[in-house]
Amino acid sequence: MNKIRELFIPFAYNDFVFLWIASIAYQSTMQLRILVTTVWLYEITGSAVQLGLIGGVQLIMQIPSILYGGSLADKIDRKKLIEYSQATVTIIIFVLTLLIYADQLKASHIYLATALLSVVSVIGQPARAALVATVVKKEHLPNAVALHTATMQIATAIAPLFFAILVYFFGIKEAFLATLVCALFSAILPIFIKKTGLAENIKKSTSVMQEILEGWRFVKKHPILPSLYLMDIGVTVVSFYRQILPVLADKLYKQGATAVGLLSSASSAGGIIGSVMVISLSKYKPKGMLVLYATGFYAILLMLFGISTSLWVGCFIIFFLGATDSIGMTTRQTIVQLTTPDNMRGRAVSFHSLSAMTANNIGTLEVGFFSALIGADNTMVIGGIIALMVVVLIYSFSEQLRSYRYP
Repeated sequence: MNKIRELFIPFAYNDFVFLWIASIAYQSTMQLRILVTTVWLYEITGSAVQLGLIGGVQLIMQIPSILYGGSLADKIDRKKLIEYSQATVTIIIFVLTLLIYADQLKASHIYLATALLSVVSVIGQPARAALVATVVKKEHLPNAVALHTATMQIATAIAPLFFAILVYFFGIKEAFLATLVCALFSAILPIFIKKTGLAENIKKSTSVMQEILEGWRFVKKHPILPSLYLMDIGVTVVSFYRQILPVLADKLYKQGATAVGLLSSASSAGGIIGSVMVISLSKYKPKGMLVLYATGFYAILLMLFGISTSLWVGCFIIFFLGATDSIGMTTRQTIVQLTTPDNMRGRAVSFHSLSAMTANNIGTLEVGFFSALIGADNTMVIGGIIALMVVVLIYSFSEQLRSYRYP
């Protein structure tokens, strides 16, 4: 009983509770936003390439935005940054909802909204991640990061199921409206966090670019972070499937929006289990090897997903894909937080997010393009093979990652 209480001790911090609930609302918003826009776009166009272009739009907009957001998170109040960014997200989704209810929504609106949301959401992301380390004591940080990540996975599991039910019984318009409601909650809840979001030992600098370069130099010289970021990029570029699920559901299983919701929920449910496993492994010292193990299993499962022909088998496999991905992601985030000083944390997180988001968006383009060219099944299998090769290379050449231990 004492061990269970210790695992969930971050909930003893009121500010963490508010941040946790706000994160559920925010992640539900972003998950629903991805589902409503991609499903609507694929139903209107029927094109895997046009769906994959969303990744291109996000890639162009997110790269400068995430670096700028990391710099802001290290010099202004992180809580305020979260509040403003999530309020802006709410306004954009409100406009999309108005357009679809007026039957005026067009593909160009989806691309424009995606571009704007890419900027606004990622500007607030480093602040959100860095604030976790502010609202709890350092000794409780690994569990707090794992619980916060589990929050994201809970939201991404519930939101697709909710989406599938809404679309099945009502329609896509009601799904847009539900997204707006979640966005409103995500904008209001951070107001109740009392602790200041200002970083410790803030250094004055002449420009944002100087701060970004300072963060880059820190990451480049870090003994572990470059290997983590390179592995994330190398694996995700050839395997990112979440935003391309409408194509995979169609090409692999000949199914529509309901199958998209089921697959997305299965992946996210696995993510919850993965996050819980990380909490239970908080005393497991070789954290670097834990990342390598999880990412290697992820690559193998991706190959199996590519050869599956049954929706239910696909859901089973994608459940474990979500679990292994969550273990790797949560442990990477924990390592970043633990090995970075507070006044550099926002920028270190932003470079981590940059590597992940760049890989996600290139992966969306790559999977969408090659699914149209060689088939979704072959794309997943080849992606799994390449991902496994990347893990083996990082294992072979990064002794620092292999030997990293905490606590």
